[in-house]
Amino acid sequence: MTEQKAYWFVAKTRHGAELGVRNRLTQLGVENFVPTRARHASRGKGMVEEPLLTSFVFLHATKDEALNLIHYCGLKINLVNDCATHRLMFVPDKSMEDFRRVLDASIEEGGLIDKPLSVGEKVRVTKGILKGVEGYVLELQGRIYVVVGLLNCLFARARVPRAWLEKITN
Repeated sequence: MTEQKAYWFVAKTRHGAELGVRNRLTQLGVENFVPTRARHASRGKGMVEEPLLTSFVFLHATKDEALNLIHYCGLKINLVNDCATHRLMFVPDKSMEDFRRVLDASIEEGGLIDKPLSVGEKVRVTKGILKGVEGYVLELQGRIYVVVGLLNCLFARARVPRAWLEKITN
């Protein structure tokens, strides 16, 4: 990790504070991502936004900027450490971009998958709004999905036509 390069850091916050932290990061001009979905509120209060991942926020910053958010801006987050390397956990830019695009494309038909998948063929989407996304093919109930993962513990899927997938060979 270089000190001057921006990374997508994984941050943990209090349960229920995800959207407030997201809004504060936006006010501070820090690019961030909290996967959310809209749902009907109880008692006819309309639609409300709720996080798909409780207590997690992703922020794009240099290491120093991320630490300054905690120490000088008073942001109530903890940056997550990678247990294997004992360094701050971050997500590669391409992985975050693919993850966000898949969630945006198909939150109703796809969305987060809460358990690891058996390994399928590695594929690239060749057409549509997900063109260029790389992931794995998954078939559920006769439907084809592309699945992308972050850190081998968060997975998202989007339905795509089989004809839009090409096998990636190394």
